[in-house]
Amino acid sequence: MSFQNIYQGKKVLITGHTGFKGSWMAIWLKELGADVYGYALAPQSEMDNFVICNLKSQINHYEGDVRDGKKLKAYFQEVQPDFAFHLAAQPLVLLSYQDPVGTFDTNLMGTVNFWEAVRATPSVKAAVNVTTDKCYDNKEWVWGYRENDPMGGKDPYSASKGCSELITNSYLESFFSIEGTCNIASARAGNVIGGGDWAMDRIVPDYFRAVKEGRKLEIRNPYATRPWQHVLEPLSGYLNLGAELYIKGKDFSGGWNFGPEDMTNYSVKELIDEMLHLDADGGYIIPEGTSKLHEAVLLKLDISKASNYLKWKPALGFKATVAFTLNGYKDDLNSEANIYSSRVGQINEYVQSAKLNQIEWAQ
Repeated sequence: MSFQNIYQGKKVLITGHTGFKGSWMAIWLKELGADVYGYALAPQSEMDNFVICNLKSQINHYEGDVRDGKKLKAYFQEVQPDFAFHLAAQPLVLLSYQDPVGTFDTNLMGTVNFWEAVRATPSVKAAVNVTTDKCYDNKEWVWGYRENDPMGGKDPYSASKGCSELITNSYLESFFSIEGTCNIASARAGNVIGGGDWAMDRIVPDYFRAVKEGRKLEIRNPYATRPWQHVLEPLSGYLNLGAELYIKGKDFSGGWNFGPEDMTNYSVKELIDEMLHLDADGGYIIPEGTSKLHEAVLLKLDISKASNYLKWKPALGFKATVAFTLNGYKDDLNSEANIYSSRVGQINEYVQSAKLNQIEWAQ
């Protein structure tokens, strides 16, 4: 599973390890031979990836809120990790309209508290703040956003993630630019899909809830395009970035985009149509009228920086992404499946695909 075997035997602390991406990252790091520590809120439901994979018995699990800076810092100093990845966040656009204060508090002060904990723990040699493609000031233009484009965000979630990026850059310039300090970066990706995600108001979990309940899915924004990618794609980027920060240092500091190739953005409708092509159990309707809440229609990332400097690129095409996702959810809904083993199997299959595509981290 490679990354130059840099994670083997290292202590890696993940905030948000009970969430969708955080739990997948914890599994991958454990399989890489890392000693994994997680700091997060309790999982929200019995269907969460963390729960169905029984991760509580597989890694070092600690429940805490990233808004509690004192508690987070104490946990860092107890663990003394080599790496830290910040994935704890309020990740939903629609929930940010219902609870803007909680969203800003978690996504801004959670970021501040994370960097304060890193700053107070000299054992940490590489740290990555994971944000989103929605951190950019979205102009709805046809080309991808680059890492030096302005931060922004009209909805509270997107704005909070733009602020998280500004906070990270401030800590980089103020505290982590001097040699001998931790090497830090931020990673931007979005619209990640895959088994184990049962969050509300996300298109793929909503699709499988509808299938389970024997009804057709209502699509609120069918022609919105998104940089869809299987969860393992950005995680490979985060782990690749963390390894380069650890080995090569501050040349890899700053912001990094991880997404599909430039010409492979697909609409919500195209995503669901591909699911139906592979799985005829579902269906959808497009109701009249549209939501009054702002949600970006066109959004894509330019991954040239990651491609050129990290030698990173996606390992899966669109059809393979959808197939990986469907297979993951089928295991979720199979009461006899060993979900942890299923996830490890998909990681191994993904690594083989990366090897076949001659992606450096997998060699």
